Parts: sequence; C-alpha cells; structure tokens
Amino acid sequence: MNKELLAQYLDSDYVVFADPELVLRIGEPSERLDRLLEVHEAACAAFVTAANPHSKKKSAAKNAEAMAALDGMLAAAGYPRYPGEGRNAEGTWREPSVLAIGIYRANAEALGKLFGQNAIVFIEKGKAPELLLL
Repeated sequence: MNKELLAQYLDSDYVVFADPELVLRIGEPSERLDRLLEVHEAACAAFVTAANPHSKKKSAAKNAEAMAALDGMLAAAGYPRYPGEGRNAEGTWREPSVLAIGIYRANAEALGKLFGQNAIVFIEKGKAPELLLL
C-alpha cells in the first residue's frame, strides 16, 4: 500500500449511524463506543466494509451487493451490527461500512480479506481504534 493511501485511511472518520452519529478516529479512544460495547457485553468490535475492494472504485450496485453479502454473513454469525460509512476529511469520499460488535480480531481480519479490503478498523474496549492492514 502506498503512503498516500495509508495516510488517507489514518485520517478518515469512521462513522457509526447512531443517534447522534458516533465518529471513530484511528488512535482516539471513544467513551461512547466503550458504552456501546458494554450494552452488548462485548470486549471488541470491528468497522468493516465490502465496498470498493483493494480501493478500486466499484459501481453503487456492485458495492450494495457486496455490502448485502457482508451483512448477511454478520447476521448469520449473530453479531450485533450498526450501519455506517468511512469518510475522508474533505467529504469527497464516502464508503458504506458496518460496525460489527463482538467479532474477534482474527475473524474480523479474515472477513476483511474475504471481501478484498486493504485494511479494517479494530476496536478493543478501553483502547483507541486501530487500523489493521491486511
């Protein structure tokens, strides 16, 4: 992965559609996210997408199909999940995503790889979200 793309990932907002929106940033702990994990009695979560594999732009229809497949897998596994999106600071890029509650690191990495992603965001309760390069 080139340095420019990595910098974009690190500088993005990872937004969970809650009321109000929950904005996650790499390296910045979130008390609201910790409380959400507590509600679900979970120690970890992952913010993942199936859209635009390998950061190559796909059509809205292809991304919707991939996201539906991801959501179906998470639902079948029983993970509580919240829709969201990744956004760059300029607001010129938005990517549909999902926060999967209770998914372990190895499973989250495998899921990201399955959907051709370069990275995912992994969260452990009490710690800052981290970018995991795949």
